[in-house]
Amino acid sequence: MPLTFFWVFLGLMVAGIPIVFALAAGPLAGFLIADQPAFMKMLPQQMFGGIAQFPILAIPLFILAGEVMNVSGITKSLVTFANVLVGHVRAGLAQANIVASIMFAGLSGSAVADTSALGSIFIPAMEKDGYSRAFAAAVTAASSVIGPIIPPSIIMVIYAYVMNVSVAALFLAGIIPGIMVGVGLMAVTAIIGKRRNYPKAHRRATSGEVWTAFKPAFLPLLTPVIILGGIVSGIVTPTEAAGAAVFYALILSMLITRTVKPKDLIGIFYRTGLVSSSILLIVGSATIFGWAATVSGVPQSLGKMLFTITENPFLLLLLVNVLLLIIGMFLDAVPAILILGPIFAPALAQVGVDPVHFAIIMCVNVTVGLVTPPMGMILFVASGLTRTGIEVISKELWPYLAVHFLVIILISMVPALTLTIPKLFGFM
Repeated sequence: MPLTFFWVFLGLMVAGIPIVFALAAGPLAGFLIADQPAFMKMLPQQMFGGIAQFPILAIPLFILAGEVMNVSGITKSLVTFANVLVGHVRAGLAQANIVASIMFAGLSGSAVADTSALGSIFIPAMEKDGYSRAFAAAVTAASSVIGPIIPPSIIMVIYAYVMNVSVAALFLAGIIPGIMVGVGLMAVTAIIGKRRNYPKAHRRATSGEVWTAFKPAFLPLLTPVIILGGIVSGIVTPTEAAGAAVFYALILSMLITRTVKPKDLIGIFYRTGLVSSSILLIVGSATIFGWAATVSGVPQSLGKMLFTITENPFLLLLLVNVLLLIIGMFLDAVPAILILGPIFAPALAQVGVDPVHFAIIMCVNVTVGLVTPPMGMILFVASGLTRTGIEVISKELWPYLAVHFLVIILISMVPALTLTIPKLFGFM
């Protein structure tokens, strides 16, 4: 089958058709034009087969765990602890925003959830403390990128399922890049804070104050330890770890902190169902799109095209990074992984790029795309929270985007940054 399906998909996207329908309509139209009724009959089977998989169950479970944690008010305890740790430095509240994102990343695994939960707390507080609304939105959006990089990560679960890569290896490989992003954002914030003379706390918190703030944050911070520890030790599968995270979140919020009542569960399950169903529909549609691409020989054709340019793996990675960043400006993270992963990964594997290495590069790329103008989903969430135009937020965002791009280049050129921890735990 020629690339008709791709052009149909692209045309529908430009026309404003929801991506879930564009992804399904492209292969359908392609097989119809190519007069391949046998393949057309297989599309429903491929679509439902892509969803009806045990590993995919981890996605709604991680979303549910994050939703329970969010509703329970645990986010506020993390915010308080982060502010006590770094509030005394210049632009302390902005720095606390970034530190809280690093902590929250271990709970939700979602950049959009990070923006919504932390933004609703930090943005009004920062504005009240003398920061501009656009800067507060930019810091929140930029730091939310850490959410899907530090484990657990919903997009890593999706990538691991689609490309048959170890979830544990991806989770471990994301730790150093996530910390690099956080440290880089804090460095930029320190420079901006000094230039603009942003406020700081009058004094450093005492050890007693740190301990008081740490106690309510301790049990929530154990969540990533339970998830990652269970997976790495082999006690549970990633899906079972997601179920354990839900159980832990419910015990913590309903029996220990008692901030979630039985009546609250209806709303929690409803919101989880809405988010999960939208993701799973995209997974199903993208499955048939990826299958159509494979049948059409797209990965092989792309590999040949790339090799005509260069066979140097580092130059190829730079080229693919540029393509991913451009595509990420217009395409959401989940469909980007589902569509492009099966195309790029096999081509790069031919020149010796490790599958786990490329998986992290791609996950970081598409996550950064969520905060890159003009169509980044996080930008729209931050804009909605602050009622500030995307173009205004984007002006404050560029120094932080430079950090993101630098981290992408570093993890691309230095594989050890992503592969060292998985190797130490025996997953490589």
